[in-house]
Amino acid sequence: MCKIKMPFKSIVRELKEIKDGVGSRSGRVVEGKRWRGRARSHIAPDETSMVKSEESIEQGQWANLPSELLLDIIQRVEETETSWPARAVVVHCASVCKSWREVTREVVKTPQQCGRLTFPISLKQPGPRESPIQCYIRRDPMTSTFLLYSGLMPSEGQKDKLLLAAKRIRRTTCTDFIISLVSNDFSRSSNNYIGRLRSNFLGTKFTISERQSSHEAPTQSGRRTSRSRFHSRQPSTRTPSSSYRIGTVNYELNVLRTRGPRRMHCVMNCSDVSSTNSPSESPLVIPGSIGEPLVLKNRAPRWHEQLQCWCLNFRGRVTVASVKNFQLVAAFEPHHQNVSAEEHDRVLLQFGKIGKDIFTMDYSYPLSAFQAFTLCLSSFDTKPACE
Repeated sequence: MCKIKMPFKSIVRELKEIKDGVGSRSGRVVEGKRWRGRARSHIAPDETSMVKSEESIEQGQWANLPSELLLDIIQRVEETETSWPARAVVVHCASVCKSWREVTREVVKTPQQCGRLTFPISLKQPGPRESPIQCYIRRDPMTSTFLLYSGLMPSEGQKDKLLLAAKRIRRTTCTDFIISLVSNDFSRSSNNYIGRLRSNFLGTKFTISERQSSHEAPTQSGRRTSRSRFHSRQPSTRTPSSSYRIGTVNYELNVLRTRGPRRMHCVMNCSDVSSTNSPSESPLVIPGSIGEPLVLKNRAPRWHEQLQCWCLNFRGRVTVASVKNFQLVAAFEPHHQNVSAEEHDRVLLQFGKIGKDIFTMDYSYPLSAFQAFTLCLSSFDTKPACE
């Protein structure tokens, strides 16, 4: 095993500088366009040769590292930079060159294995079984947007990692929540678009649709090779994409207008994205069963006589009473006789209010961040027939 001669912090610092260098080179290309607009008497520098020389220097310095040394560097980065924004260095490693990208792909584990979200593909992979991934949602009523961040709660300085963004669009007969990877692009033709949540007129039935492009087809290693995953520098042509329904959410009608919490029923038919099968061949399964769709129901709250309200134990993650608060558990069928009481009561997703326009979202296997986010978005829509 080769030894690293330079300090580990220096390597991390240089990786950040390499990432920043991509933007500086693109800026010089724009500057070159200005030169081309001048009169012919002006002599402009050959920016093409400059870019090529810089890339050759970079490739020589970083791409030719011994495989043992490269593996050791990326493993140490993965082990030390465990939370955002420091975890951006892991993404920088995958952006250096092809050899670095391949090693990073092997070192970085899925959310189910390590409980961390790194690349965009991890947003569609199941969370861990043991402990949930904890996130929060910030609502902006002025713009009708909902932003999902990684973390227990908002931190000072607004430096939390943005995972997903959604924009609510009210139509004549329905309401759409367009879900994107960024907060300023909600076009369905954009590469940032990943799915949609659509409700009926009453806000009682929702369908969840997920986008799948041809370049997102699963590979033999069980991982997608999306361009956005490693922020590749090479331009890509637009690929055809299609949306398919991965789940439904139903809210029970409150015909008698009785006092009580909302009642949810969810069915997820999406396959685990780490599977090599198509969505119709490998649906998500109820814990403890095989080949059945994941059926969820909201955990029934209890009536608190002293507080005169319905209560659930959110273990400190929810602090403000709201009709939007809920916990989802698996809805097992009677023929699931070997399921323990612990599995019956295991919360797969919980969502609740902690402040003005701030909500927490904690999810675990077999749900992904994208699926959990869509289920929480359904709670934001108006439901006059359910309350």
